[in-house]
Amino acid sequence: MTRDTLLQLLSEVERGTLAPEAAASRLTSLPFEDLGHTRVDHHRSLRSGLPEVIYAAGKTPEQVLDIFTSLAADGVDVLTTRASATTAELVLHHFPAATYNATARTIALRQSASAPRGRIAILCAGTSDLLVAEEAAITAETFHTSVTRLYDVGVAGLQRLLAVREQLAAADAVVVCAGMEGALPSVVGGLVGVPVIAVPTSVGYGASFAGVTALLGMLNSCSPNVTVVNIDNGFGAAYTAVLIARAAVEAA
Repeated sequence: MTRDTLLQLLSEVERGTLAPEAAASRLTSLPFEDLGHTRVDHHRSLRSGLPEVIYAAGKTPEQVLDIFTSLAADGVDVLTTRASATTAELVLHHFPAATYNATARTIALRQSASAPRGRIAILCAGTSDLLVAEEAAITAETFHTSVTRLYDVGVAGLQRLLAVREQLAAADAVVVCAGMEGALPSVVGGLVGVPVIAVPTSVGYGASFAGVTALLGMLNSCSPNVTVVNIDNGFGAAYTAVLIARAAVEAA
């Protein structure tokens, strides 16, 4: 249930084209719907402007499909993260309009026709960070934000980053995914005047400790516009960046 959908429903009641009883019937699943294994939050769009997102890891394909179906019935854009190919095959069988991105491990169904609001630049230090960067990119695009992908621009070849400074400058927020020592977000933070959301990835040799080294490096960044999310959390970074980009557009 989005804000626009709710307003349309109330308008129909006000005009007399929809009986109050019928409207009440449509609202019976609010604020959540109990599927037995999951309580689907249908109020989230009204509270935060973005619908609930399905985290598929640890769920069976059938459970994911149940949740996906419940959300899709609301008319909202539906996003599933960390989805396996088996889960995607089942969901796409029932929702052929949905798309599966094997790199990002996402299933996305766009049902609203909103114009893009704001622009996000998503960077990754190396090709090994693509899984996390693409998760961020698909998340932002599903929620109607323009995305500029700037991949393989790590500090080991700084000229690659400097070559895209013009594209960086056009962004309302920047998401930077990097493993190893996690240096890239600090460099990017010194080049832009917008929030930089750093995503440590689990990429690196033994002493990277599956992303812990990058996480600690990013938390200790000397660039004051850098904030940090959890290891490999491209979704969380993009979700926050979407809200920042929307706020920037509304404030303009």
